[in-house]
Amino acid sequence: MAEPLIIQLIADYGVGDPAFAEVIQKFTYLDKDIRIRATSVPAFSTIATGLWISQFATVNAFSGLIIYSNTAPRIAITEEQHNHLGGQLAYTTLEDGTIVIAVNVGYCFSFLKNKITKLHHVNVPNAGSQFRSRDYYPNVVVKIAHGDLSAVGEEISLSSIRDVPKNVIAFIDGYGNLKTTTRKSQCTIPIGTRVKISCNNTMLEGVVADEAYKVHDGEISFAPGSTGGDDRYMEIWVRGMSAWKTFGNPHIETEFTITPVA
Repeated sequence: MAEPLIIQLIADYGVGDPAFAEVIQKFTYLDKDIRIRATSVPAFSTIATGLWISQFATVNAFSGLIIYSNTAPRIAITEEQHNHLGGQLAYTTLEDGTIVIAVNVGYCFSFLKNKITKLHHVNVPNAGSQFRSRDYYPNVVVKIAHGDLSAVGEEISLSSIRDVPKNVIAFIDGYGNLKTTTRKSQCTIPIGTRVKISCNNTMLEGVVADEAYKVHDGEISFAPGSTGGDDRYMEIWVRGMSAWKTFGNPHIETEFTITPVA
């Protein structure tokens, strides 16, 4: 008996939005053995989407895993521009066999850029439905997952994939920790250094830390988090409290700065 397909569905529908249920139902209609797990990211945030595409595709990934994502901001562009200048579905297979199928817009593929050898357009309608990620996309996702690559189209230049922006909030977890786009290897400030952290028009003092560095309750730190694999992304967090509330509820994609205390 063949192993069931595992799909990690990432979209900006909103937590608890019935849109997730409709997409899952469509996939189940096409293949009743499919197992699907859904993750919601903030509306229009391709940075949050890219972070979780990369996380699911590189940490505990395996052959037979499909990452399927639809975050497609249609801000300040017409529908015609959206259909022709960006927002098309794209496909890649990583070395470990993980399949990633996502709308190629913004930073959705940026966090995976160094692991992609080839990226291709997927030939699927982008017009004619207000809910293409339910009506059109699941059909080709299931075909590709089962080895039918007839919908895979022309190759996309990897140089067109944007680089991940530095020093930006990528996601806010359930504890209020601020996951950032800064890799541990990019943080050149020594552990234990007192720093000023400026974010969302708020500047507060904290410390650069790691797993072994002790911080007190209520103290702000800049330390490696749980995402990013071997070179984890740094997080701004407050021990026992919410960094998000501490910095005035910043939005995803807000920039921040870290500077040593003079």
